[in-house]
Amino acid sequence: MTDLIPLAQAHCLPRRGSEHRLSEARVRELLPEVPGWELVEDGHALGRTFRFKNYYETMAFVNALAYMAHREDHHPDLSVHYDRCVVRYSTHDVGGLSENDFICAAKADALAG
Repeated sequence: MTDLIPLAQAHCLPRRGSEHRLSEARVRELLPEVPGWELVEDGHALGRTFRFKNYYETMAFVNALAYMAHREDHHPDLSVHYDRCVVRYSTHDVGGLSENDFICAAKADALAG
């Protein structure tokens, strides 16, 4: 699906069931497409810390991210601080990572860029 268009331009699809969980090989294929993101929680999630100059910029990013998450119907776990936001993606309904996590990671990068 996302092989034909950039991840940041793709859209999330409903994914339920372990058949939608990405293989380790596919995760390793997609990871270079989202520089700055790393595998966390023993490879069951994607994580990244976004840093900002101040609280206002941090909250502007968080609000834009919340809007994107609502639009894509795929929601991250967030930890919000004065000058940073820690973002973690995982697809609970598949028990690990799905393409939706990589799509939203790329979209989060575009928001921060």
